[in-house]
Amino acid sequence: MIDLSQMTVVVTGGSGFLGRNIITELFRHGCENVYSPRSRDCDLRIPYNVRRLVNYELPDIIIHAAAQAGGIGLNSDKPGELFYNNAIMGIQLMEQARLAGVKKYVQIGTVCEYPKFTPVPFREEDLWGGYPEETNAPYGLSKKMLLVQGQAYRKQYGFNVINLMPVNMYGPGDHFDLNTSHVIPALIRKISEAKMLNQPVIIWGDGSASREFLYVEDCAEAIVLATERYDGAEPVNIGVGSEITIKNLVRLIADLIGFTGTIIYDVLKPNGQPRRCLDTTRAFEKFGFKAKTTLEEGLIKTIKWYQETHDLVR
Repeated sequence: MIDLSQMTVVVTGGSGFLGRNIITELFRHGCENVYSPRSRDCDLRIPYNVRRLVNYELPDIIIHAAAQAGGIGLNSDKPGELFYNNAIMGIQLMEQARLAGVKKYVQIGTVCEYPKFTPVPFREEDLWGGYPEETNAPYGLSKKMLLVQGQAYRKQYGFNVINLMPVNMYGPGDHFDLNTSHVIPALIRKISEAKMLNQPVIIWGDGSASREFLYVEDCAEAIVLATERYDGAEPVNIGVGSEITIKNLVRLIADLIGFTGTIIYDVLKPNGQPRRCLDTTRAFEKFGFKAKTTLEEGLIKTIKWYQETHDLVR
């Protein structure tokens, strides 16, 4: 087990939704030497920036949480950009970390790495059973290649890389841009604005697809626990182990917001992957993680934060 209080940790993406929560959790675990570069000052796609970051900060641990990601719309519109940016950032950072002798490298992957028709619940052993769901395959495969890189580096160089695969996250501090946001923030904004404007809500797909959602603070806890306690080559699912259909999720969010208007499902739009639900056994067995926040509890906190911080008419 690593004593984080004695470590210098670099968190990429530290100003982002997940990264901010990881940093908070690191502090809670006694880690005081945390550095997180801003993308405007340290574009990780540029090799010089990556070398400078690693060799100047001299971290003991790197948690690579920086990513370009979004919902079905962004994945459909910018597949090349998503593949290149996520792959090149991770490939360069892992290589420079290895060369600099970083003690541990934590790669944050994604549930999008799984094949489209993975048996439910998704087990880590099923990761190579087929091609990912088409709308997010370039993003998922870019992350999957970083898993391959980490395992290859462990085998050839003895470099301590671990790979964690969270499901869809949500919570206060998420971004609610309808062009780039994930499922829950997009639904919260759509339904909130529909209520205010007395308009119907239009939902992509037919609502039959299922998803699993993890409260962001729980995800951050899992990542820090794994950083402290896990040193294996095999990837680890990070989730809650239960799913909900999009139709039931829409109804739940509508009820919590108090929306009683019309909900329209646009069946000409894609559903995305048919089902997502993880087997979280390995995370509990290897580093004792079990999610604490129920979906309804997390939604109440997220909706409250959104209503307190956003002008609903944009």
